[in-house]
Amino acid sequence: MPTQVLQNQPPTETYSGFTQFWENVKAIAGPYWYPTSPGGRAFSDVIRAWGMLILLIILIIGLVSVNAFNSFTTRFLVDALFEEKDYSKFLNTLYFYAIGLFLGAVLAGFSISIKKQIALDWYKWLNNQILDKYFSNRAYYRINFRTDVDNPDQRLSQEIEPIASNALNFSTTFLEKALEMTIFLIVVWSISKQIAFIMIIFASIGNLITVYLNQELNKINQKEIESKADYSYSLTHVRNHTESIAFFQGEKQELNIIERRFIHNIKNIESKINWERNKEIFSRGYQAAIQLLPYFILGPLYVKNEIDFGQLGQAAYACGMIATALGELINEFGTFGGFSSYVERLTEFSDALEEVTQQPENVSTIKTIEENHLAFEHVTLQTPNYKQVIVEDLSLSVQPGEGLLIVGSSGRGKSSLLRAIAGLWNAGTGRLVRPPLEEVLFLPQRPYIILGTLREQLLYPQTTRQMSDQEIKEVLQQVNLQNLLSRVDSFDTEVPWENILSLGEQQRLAFARLLVTHPRFTILDEATSALDLKNEGNLYQQLQSTKTTFISVGHRESLFNYHQWVLELLPDSRWQLMSVQDYQLQKAKEIMTNPPENSQVTQVKKSLTNPLQKNQITIPVSQQNQSLSEAETSTILGLSHKEMQILTGASISTIRNKARQGKSINTKDGFTYRYDKEPKVLKWVRV
Repeated sequence: MPTQVLQNQPPTETYSGFTQFWENVKAIAGPYWYPTSPGGRAFSDVIRAWGMLILLIILIIGLVSVNAFNSFTTRFLVDALFEEKDYSKFLNTLYFYAIGLFLGAVLAGFSISIKKQIALDWYKWLNNQILDKYFSNRAYYRINFRTDVDNPDQRLSQEIEPIASNALNFSTTFLEKALEMTIFLIVVWSISKQIAFIMIIFASIGNLITVYLNQELNKINQKEIESKADYSYSLTHVRNHTESIAFFQGEKQELNIIERRFIHNIKNIESKINWERNKEIFSRGYQAAIQLLPYFILGPLYVKNEIDFGQLGQAAYACGMIATALGELINEFGTFGGFSSYVERLTEFSDALEEVTQQPENVSTIKTIEENHLAFEHVTLQTPNYKQVIVEDLSLSVQPGEGLLIVGSSGRGKSSLLRAIAGLWNAGTGRLVRPPLEEVLFLPQRPYIILGTLREQLLYPQTTRQMSDQEIKEVLQQVNLQNLLSRVDSFDTEVPWENILSLGEQQRLAFARLLVTHPRFTILDEATSALDLKNEGNLYQQLQSTKTTFISVGHRESLFNYHQWVLELLPDSRWQLMSVQDYQLQKAKEIMTNPPENSQVTQVKKSLTNPLQKNQITIPVSQQNQSLSEAETSTILGLSHKEMQILTGASISTIRNKARQGKSINTKDGFTYRYDKEPKVLKWVRV
């Protein structure tokens, strides 16, 4: 955590805080200005940066020297005009004074330009370094599990640039003003040692007071940065969830949250205003005292003709320059508090990015092998903190072209298995065999919609691939999005697609990516949850036609039609792998033999157990599943039209019509029945 400098800290803590701050600065600046690690900055880039810095220092020294020169030309100018009344000498001195002023303007302009260019180059490099850390080893994903690092987007977008600019501003201002104070103290010393001695005491006291006031500013700046980040995030959060807020009519609550964060931000700004008021009073009062000093001391000497008017003017000019320099230093010390806060937050963020990508020591991890098939070999998967076992000793292999459906109650770890395949979670033991991730396409429940054009949406993540408009139209036709182009001018129009498309359209767009990229392996996590059965069937048929190997997570019974195998995650980290037919048969037995209490199935079952109504039908398993042995049979209870009406809620006429037409019907419990017209049966039986 960053070390905050608090008011009235013991000297040891203050020293420790300064030491930590200096270590943070070295961690940020060292790799840029003095790279030592292999693969760091190119030598030519380092030389260029140092060359520009040396040039900047030379310009600053030149600017201070010109200002000192101008103080002497001012003195000679006044003497020639008022003391000597020599017009020719006055014009010659004025000529040199004009050259000095012009040269000072040129040096000031170039020094500011070069300073900003150095800061810009440093900012670009620093931003790229942090972004590389952010996107390497999926740190951007893992950092979300860290509760001690807030607002990573704010830190990236708004807290890197001030580090480079503030560091250069403070360093160059400190150098320039320290040189000015030194040179003009020498000038004052040459005129009056008494004034120079008093000025030294004034400057020392001023710096001590500035350091004291700056301690509180550090704390205020730290809170201000955090409160601004929280307020900005609350506004972004509303923008990203506009539809949900509108559905819930949560405007009042959202406004309360935003106002609460805004008030917290305002309180920090008010604290800073109070500090800046006190600082401004101190700074201007201090400058005024320094500027008045030469008149109090040298005024009587001029009246007594012990010094000339030019010396008085030069002393006043020099004291004014010292006062101005000291005032600017005080201002820079004020901004330095913000600089130290940015340094602390960036160092904390950078360290956190490195930590989340490092594998903890002395812990077991799932070994990943890249091959051209997908298999779990005695895999025990745990949560990233190793506190919970999700699935234990899982072994299975998905053959090319097959489909595996993962089912189970919520919280059993279905999506966690997909994270393991993607390499996001690896806590546990065993071996995971999978193809390279470049050959795998993941389709989450809420598809990722990029900031870009419709063409780029379809080609993501390979946005550099070429695809004609006609090919795009054909793909959109396949996923029933042919009317999408009517909403924009062209495939290359960039609009906020996440706000324009419904969730169902987004899921179909994700399937369109699949048809474009033709991956060898596809992972689908509730990827059709927002689609009707017709669209779902169309998309899965398209998926099967690509001959891809796929794994799906879902709850819908309709998904059984498109997969060969079912992996069910059970309580206590247990699991079972069955063919789709065997799994459906097993669930049919469970529902009919042990239905939930007080359910409609229970009521129907009770009616079926009446000897006068019971009609048990034993169907050989070979008719249900050819892969089972003849010794295994399934006892299925036939249901009447009235009993099906109870289970479905449909009218009795609808039940009879479907029976006459030979159509299947889905019950409220999620199972499918078909009417058996055999004379000895004439009942609704489970499919």
